[in-house]
Amino acid sequence: MQTSRRLFLQAAVVAGAMPGLARAAAPADKEAGENWSAYFAEAGVPGTLVVADLRGGKERMLVHAPERAAQRFVPASTFKVPHSLIALDAGVLRDEFQVIPWDGVKRSVPAWNRDQDLRSAMRYSAVWVFERFAADIGKEREVAYMRKIPYGNASADGPEPFWVDGQLAISANEQIAFLRRLYRNELPFKVEHQLIVKDVMVNEAGKDWILRAKSGWSGKIGWWVGWVEREEGPVFFALNIDTPNRMGDLPKREQIVRQALKKMGVLPA
Repeated sequence: MQTSRRLFLQAAVVAGAMPGLARAAAPADKEAGENWSAYFAEAGVPGTLVVADLRGGKERMLVHAPERAAQRFVPASTFKVPHSLIALDAGVLRDEFQVIPWDGVKRSVPAWNRDQDLRSAMRYSAVWVFERFAADIGKEREVAYMRKIPYGNASADGPEPFWVDGQLAISANEQIAFLRRLYRNELPFKVEHQLIVKDVMVNEAGKDWILRAKSGWSGKIGWWVGWVEREEGPVFFALNIDTPNRMGDLPKREQIVRQALKKMGVLPA
């Protein structure tokens, strides 16, 4: 992963310095976004996909299903991105290397049944790790952090975990806005903490690109959000879909996004 590390360090330095990144959002290109209708139809699921293409110092917003893009849904495990920042800032997590001891409770995902660190907890989406963070942070501080970011409706009400079964909700448009600030190290957290979280978000890398992303699933709604870093600029994405077939629909999250990004030349065909 030498290439990944090199581009990661370049992004840390450059992200806040690209002049085109701080402009107000460009109008959404609904027609271009509707060209993705075939991907959703093929997958057999309703949903939305928002893409902010900032390559070449310009900005192009593309959106499929703009009404849904503005609708808030429970973020599920995509909340692990801001939750990691909150845990680091609150002091309940020291860094990405700190070991979080397994409590010995056997859970349905085998990869969860062991000690974790932040990288493995993100990779395997280990819910119990973030439930422990939430218990240590407390709801009052969680809400204060979410309002400060800001993050969706900043609610920690309802059943636990509040980001899966509770009332926390965020739109695809808001996910894009949050990710753009994280990319530029502009969130109200220490830069070193933002760099840590971006590092553990790496899913895949090529010789001239890095994909950073996080999936999420509430049982009814599936998410895939993140961005692709390229030398000519980043491309952000946020997708959510209904999952009537439950786990059978989960591969469709990445499938739809990858189809769109490959068509745009963002990811290799």
